[in-house]
Amino acid sequence: MHLTSLSLTNFRVFSRLELDFPRRVILFHGANAQGKTTILEAVAFLALFTSFSAGNDRQLLNFNLPDDEPLKVGRIVGEFERGGRKQTLEVRLILEPNGSNGGTRFRKEALLNGVNRRFGELYGQFNAVSFLPQMAKIFEGGPSDRRRYLDEILCQIEPGYSKHLLRYNQAMTRRNALLKRLGDYGGPLDQLDYWDVLLAEQGAYLMKGRNGVVEQLENLARGSHLRLTDGKEVFKLEYQPSLDPTNSSSGQIKLPGVQPLAEVSSLDVEEIKSSFIKELHRRHKDDLQRGSTSIGPHRDELRFLANQIDLGDFGSRGQMRTALLSLKFAEVDLMKLRTGEWPVLLLDEVMAELDPVRREALLGLLDRVEQAFVTTTDLDMFESSFLIAHEVRKVRQGVVLKEASG
Repeated sequence: MHLTSLSLTNFRVFSRLELDFPRRVILFHGANAQGKTTILEAVAFLALFTSFSAGNDRQLLNFNLPDDEPLKVGRIVGEFERGGRKQTLEVRLILEPNGSNGGTRFRKEALLNGVNRRFGELYGQFNAVSFLPQMAKIFEGGPSDRRRYLDEILCQIEPGYSKHLLRYNQAMTRRNALLKRLGDYGGPLDQLDYWDVLLAEQGAYLMKGRNGVVEQLENLARGSHLRLTDGKEVFKLEYQPSLDPTNSSSGQIKLPGVQPLAEVSSLDVEEIKSSFIKELHRRHKDDLQRGSTSIGPHRDELRFLANQIDLGDFGSRGQMRTALLSLKFAEVDLMKLRTGEWPVLLLDEVMAELDPVRREALLGLLDRVEQAFVTTTDLDMFESSFLIAHEVRKVRQGVVLKEASG
């Protein structure tokens, strides 16, 4: 799979940008804050429909748009080829008047081949793997960062996962609202039963999907990590679900992360759902006191270990960079394995973060994918042979110019 063209309108620094791409590596270089990362951000948006850097999607609209313009629209249009078929994916970012008091509302919409589609139907149409230095927050950040990491992978490779994730979050919000209402005004606890079933129906798919992807990621990342560390570190992922569906029927929950991944993988969705419902019911009184749902995929955790050392707690910067590189190698291989297509690889200023050995390994990954976009502020980080073999483009103040090879 590869992107053949990208069109941006009122997106970040770009008022208008039209780019065509070959089926190869494209290197964007230039000073900071010129628009290099924005190009990668737009490409990644076509895969996940959210920004990897903005606090909210409204920030993606070009800040130079006139204040008195009532309707502001930004567009990302990508033409890509997948399985020999050409397709067009468009995302619109719309800031429009709302009411007579001068208020506004922001919304976004997507079209596939000119037809409006729900975002949940579009995940997996275009796949990308992004590698940015700030992604090390999956090691040092909170559990929600690590859950989001798994969910973003699964939305691209597992049909229907995004739909189950959305429905799970909706059911949990409503169950929590009912818990607070029961806490304030009282009422029979069996009112929770309906939401227990809905939550478990959707949550079972999330647990099954996360468990499977962790197992595959670990297997794929371990070999890369051994090579990158010269055989000195064994990399491991530890998935810690808040619910152990293999043992919940006894009313005794095992410690998180204790059960082998294969043990949970052997269960089908209905078995996980049944265990989940029982545990939710058992916790009715506890959840009522908390005013929130105390168990489920929204409380899962994922830890990254090297030689049994938790990288989030005790890992060095070098260890985390190496682990992140191993994970990105694994993501690329996983998407190829699950979808039959190589994802587009996006590398933003990563060469400065790596030593020569890891730089060489990363450049080797570029030979495996069909297409990759790489950004840098310093061309001297690349061998002249690399610059000659691949396309180089200069980015300056929102203008992109193709440069001669070498």
